[in-house]
Amino acid sequence: MDRDQMREHLQFAAELGVAGVSRDPLWRTRPADGDPVPELAAAPARPDRSTAAPATFSKNQADALAAVRADIGDCTRCKLHALGRKQIVFGVGNPNADLMFVGEAPGADEDIQGIPFVGRAGQLLTDIIEKGLRMPRADVYIANVIKCRPPQNRNPELDEVETCEPFLFQQIDIINPKVIVALGKFGAQTLLKTLDPISRLRGRVYTYRGAKLVPTFHPAYLLRNPASKREVWEDMKLVRELLKAEA
Repeated sequence: MDRDQMREHLQFAAELGVAGVSRDPLWRTRPADGDPVPELAAAPARPDRSTAAPATFSKNQADALAAVRADIGDCTRCKLHALGRKQIVFGVGNPNADLMFVGEAPGADEDIQGIPFVGRAGQLLTDIIEKGLRMPRADVYIANVIKCRPPQNRNPELDEVETCEPFLFQQIDIINPKVIVALGKFGAQTLLKTLDPISRLRGRVYTYRGAKLVPTFHPAYLLRNPASKREVWEDMKLVRELLKAEA
């Protein structure tokens, strides 16, 4: 790893709050032989993909997503509607996104606001996107495997997933992202149809519905286990490289 790569490596780790990595800028202001310190490369610009939606969708992405949301309606297809859920949490972000995050299910804050990842875990996800990946959160798309909060934040049950996941598939196919990040054990296991633990799944790249899929730890897990941020920023570096390769 050369000096410039190390500089970026440390900056990325510091932005994600990895323990033991200083945010002090001194390590960024020591160019050799008086050379100027290079700026950290920005995230790759995304080309216009407004015509890249799958041929089965005649509308543009925003209209197609709105049609899926209208089809869901005030959903009563599974038992969650009768178990205390307040509202549908469909998804949020850029319908033309190159990068999509998929979590497990809404929590209490999400159930109140109708927006995925808005609580403490959501703020950490925002930091990962904006400080780590150096992208505005509004430039990515964020959704969950299921659209209703399970009671007491329990894991979604099989019948609930089977009922709801077709809507996630439609979201993925409409957005047609280059990279999908599966957040947490349940999200990754559901998408990849495996029982392997997230510790075994992460660090690898999978092909999923035409995109590259990267599993990583859920932000809620990182709140309880901050040392695992090191693995997450390694995963986000991989995401950045995949986005660059597909640019």
